[in-house]
Amino acid sequence: MDIAKDLVAASATLLVLSILKEGDSYGYAIIKRVRELSEEEMNWTDGMLYPVLHRLENQGFINSYWQKSPVGRKRKYYALTREGDKNLEDIKSQWSLVNETLNRTWNRDMLRQSEGER
Repeated sequence: MDIAKDLVAASATLLVLSILKEGDSYGYAIIKRVRELSEEEMNWTDGMLYPVLHRLENQGFINSYWQKSPVGRKRKYYALTREGDKNLEDIKSQWSLVNETLNRTWNRDMLRQSEGER
């Protein structure tokens, strides 16, 4: 399924912060985790992820550090900050409200359609 760019952009911050709440991670692992969580429906690219990571770091919501990987290369890891955790909770509340509102609208629409079928 192709997901509209607006939806990807709107959800990117929440997804990245949520993944980093699970633990520190690096770019490719974040991309892989999004793919896994979406059951292969969302396929992020480096070009989409890294601007989000840089913005979140500039905002103080995440920190980064270099660490050697098991194969010997250095990887840049990202970690959620206290401010990022607080921001994540704020965004989750906002998304919950939007989701509940959409579900109410869609449920009414489904009810009207089923009543019209009788």
